[in-house]
Amino acid sequence: MNKYTNEELTEALRPVVSIISKCEKAQVKFDEGTSHYRRLENLIKATDSAKALIEEQLTLME
Repeated sequence: MNKYTNEELTEALRPVVSIISKCEKAQVKFDEGTSHYRRLENLIKATDSAKALIEEQLTLME
């Protein structure tokens, strides 16, 4: 049983993609290895995982 509709998942995807984009842009401002760089890297990985799960669910609903 699906908890979320296709429309809800599509709407949820938009801010996740936005967060990834903003973090990638911010990460360029910091040197690799700094705490800010690593924090953004971890956030990007987490939101990439969330994005993949949402996209997977959308694919299953087709």
